[in-house]
Amino acid sequence: MRERIKKVFTIKNKTVREGLAEALGTFLLMFFGIGGVAQVTLGKGVYGEYLSINLAFGIGVTMGIHAAGSISGAHLNAAITFTHCVFRNLPWRKLPAYIIGQFLGSFTAAFLMFCMYYDALCDYSGGNFYVVGPNGTAGIFATYPAPYMTVLGGFVDEFLATAVLMLCILAIYDKKNNGALKGTEPVITGLLVLAIGMAMGLNTGYAINPSRDLPPRIFTAIAGWGIAVFQ
Repeated sequence: MRERIKKVFTIKNKTVREGLAEALGTFLLMFFGIGGVAQVTLGKGVYGEYLSINLAFGIGVTMGIHAAGSISGAHLNAAITFTHCVFRNLPWRKLPAYIIGQFLGSFTAAFLMFCMYYDALCDYSGGNFYVVGPNGTAGIFATYPAPYMTVLGGFVDEFLATAVLMLCILAIYDKKNNGALKGTEPVITGLLVLAIGMAMGLNTGYAINPSRDLPPRIFTAIAGWGIAVFQ
């Protein structure tokens, strides 16, 4: 399977290949994740619940790592890529390619999920796309804080959740410590995201990933929800 995936990326420039791998991996993560939120929201709880969303994102992470891990390391997260650059695990010159790839994959997943659920979106909100409220649907694509959250509270929430994510990922892949068994890393990382969603999703929706939140938010602004998605 590894060799088949590598053949897809026949471009000689290694950095470009890695960027494309990040795009593929992030696309799978977001395609499953957004799809999970869409089915729960538009199905009005009949076709899933909050745990379904956690599972969808966790499985999406696992599939994304399987698809891109052997090529780019499957960061799938701009925060993780930036941290690896800070720790000198990744050259700074590769940062733009990785983040552009992640953003492209995330934006594409949002677009395709919008196409897939367009009729359901229109039926759910009467043809109008609301950001928040009883018929709000922007939250299918990006995360929004609970009404009681302050800006500082939201920052602290996301900072802590992202820090826990990064700490655990470093532990999982640290072969000099008690890292995960070889070949189990994608599943363990998916379970990690599942656990974060189950334990830290109440306040802000556990974005923990600029590549997960910003591109779909930009897409919704273009697709009909308007500039209110940034407010």
